[in-house]
Amino acid sequence: MLKSVFSKYLLAFLVIIAVSFVVLTGTVCSMVTSYSADAKRSAVESGAKTVASFLSDSYDASYSGAFSQYVYLHRDMLRGSLELLSANEEKMLVLVTDARGTVLVTDVGSESYVSKKLDGDFFSGILSGDAVSATELTDLGILDAEYLVGVHPLYAAEEGGDSALLACVFVCSPSGTISGLVETILKTILISCMCVMSAAMVAVYFISDKISSPLKEMSRAAKQYAAGKFDVRVPVRGSDEVAELAMAFNNMATSLANVESQRRSFLANVSHDLRTPMTTIAGFIYGILDGAIPPEKQPYYLELIAGEVRRLSRLVASLLDISRIQAGDRKFTMTAFDICEMARQILISFEQRIEEKQLNITFDCDRDNMTVYADRDAIHQVLYNICDNAVKFTYPGGAYRISITNRDKKTYVSVWNEGKGIPEEELPYVFDRFYKSDKSRGLDKTGVGLGLYITKTIIDAHEEEIWVKSKSGAFCEFVFTLQTVVD
Repeated sequence: MLKSVFSKYLLAFLVIIAVSFVVLTGTVCSMVTSYSADAKRSAVESGAKTVASFLSDSYDASYSGAFSQYVYLHRDMLRGSLELLSANEEKMLVLVTDARGTVLVTDVGSESYVSKKLDGDFFSGILSGDAVSATELTDLGILDAEYLVGVHPLYAAEEGGDSALLACVFVCSPSGTISGLVETILKTILISCMCVMSAAMVAVYFISDKISSPLKEMSRAAKQYAAGKFDVRVPVRGSDEVAELAMAFNNMATSLANVESQRRSFLANVSHDLRTPMTTIAGFIYGILDGAIPPEKQPYYLELIAGEVRRLSRLVASLLDISRIQAGDRKFTMTAFDICEMARQILISFEQRIEEKQLNITFDCDRDNMTVYADRDAIHQVLYNICDNAVKFTYPGGAYRISITNRDKKTYVSVWNEGKGIPEEELPYVFDRFYKSDKSRGLDKTGVGLGLYITKTIIDAHEEEIWVKSKSGAFCEFVFTLQTVVD
């Protein structure tokens, strides 16, 4: 079984070349055979006419008796003349018969045919214009091979304007020369085919090696990726499609390495976020059950337990939301609603945290009411996540601004905060799964790096855009667009 790219390429090229040469050979041989046969047939017919004309002129000029007597008296001269005609080609046969089909004279090399008589019916058919077959001459013992035959009758004028048949000239040439020509052509084409196939094998070897070598390297790299080694890269050579594939392969490896890094970070974060509240819950519950926590303090600790349960619920809800998004099960119901009112309600929900950090809030809208067309619950989740992050990462006493504007039938929602910001090198990864800018968990003790990924997925599902601008140590701004409903 042919499995390698080289074997497949080689076989394909050889088959194409072989088929092409077979078609070419058949076409050329057919054309050459047809042309050669037509040319030779024309030559023998012209030869027969030339001999008949020569005999007629010679007979009329030098003799007045019977044509057979003229031939007998001048046979040596006639044989020599006929020999000159047949000397140009091997095995050519020239016959001159009388009016009854008896052979009177031939070229020098064919004297054995003299006095032989052609069949009466056959000879009559010739005189009536029937086509002459070399096979029929062979059957009569005149020819012993495949010949092309040219025939021309010789007439003499009689009194009263009539003409009488004096003789009939046959010029026969072997058709074997055509077969020899075809055989020569076949040999030439065969030699050419072998040379071309040899050159093709060399060319295909280098071409397939150029293609298959990178593929083999990609195959080895893919096996290492399967083993979890994402630092392997495929060499990129040239600028053709294979080089583009190698570049794409390397980009895929980089993405896999990033995803693997994010996955490990995510597992570490999730493990921490699961273990911390569960440890807290278990400790307080055991303290209540063991009596270590007095009854009057139990409501306080129960409230702490409730907070940890809510924290676990948010984590589980985020994980379930991710699963639904990846499975394509989350459906969006598009409706018209007031985005300004939604932003106000979200700000009010953060009132306590805003007061604790003493943030300087700015709420800027083009109009008091601005209607957009989207899934209300999904956009609430998007805006809540962005506003929550902004409150979380704004410096105490820092500025916090929400802006909503209309431009070109689009509504732009911007959430800007003064704070630590996001380093420039990390901006491309902000919307990736499991990404957390606060890797130390000093500012964000509750997030697991899924909020912005869910946000980006929701905005993409609405066929809208979201982007982030930030300056490390100064500010961070998230902006997304929505379809405007014209009042």
